Amino acid sequence: MGKHTVRTAVTLGVTVLLGAGLGTASAAPVTPASPAGAHPVHQPKPVLVDCSMKSRVRPDEFILACGDGNSRLLSLHWSKWSGRTALAKGVNAVNDCKPYCAAGTFHSYPVVVRLDSPEPWKKDPQLRQFTRLSLLFTGARPEGYQRVVTYQLAN
Repeated sequence: MGKHTVRTAVTLGVTVLLGAGLGTASAAPVTPASPAGAHPVHQPKPVLVDCSMKSRVRPDEFILACGDGNSRLLSLHWSKWSGRTALAKGVNAVNDCKPYCAAGTFHSYPVVVRLDSPEPWKKDPQLRQFTRLSLLFTGARPEGYQRVVTYQLAN
């Protein structure tokens, strides 16, 4: 082999070895060191806290008006429940309170429900609870309601 060929082969070999080492190191995820035998921390998905201060996941029903029950979500079908958001389709049953709430009539309106903004739950800080609930009325809506209504959920 000639002097030029050996130099080229060595240069290529060093380049490949350094490139592979640097490529692997730069592509590797950065993870904190953990003690031997330790398991990754599993944080449960957020919960929805109901009027009785009970945590719920993917409930079929949910009362929005805790004081009088005149607005509630029914027939909830959840398509997503993740660490950040939850989505469902269902019905918002709202009392028209005419002539007054005790004698009023409930009317049902189709909605898409979105939960988000999870925060540690004050009752049990190991759990996170969704703190915001938004309704998107997909058809008719109660008198005086906007197409999208957002509620801050108590913690």
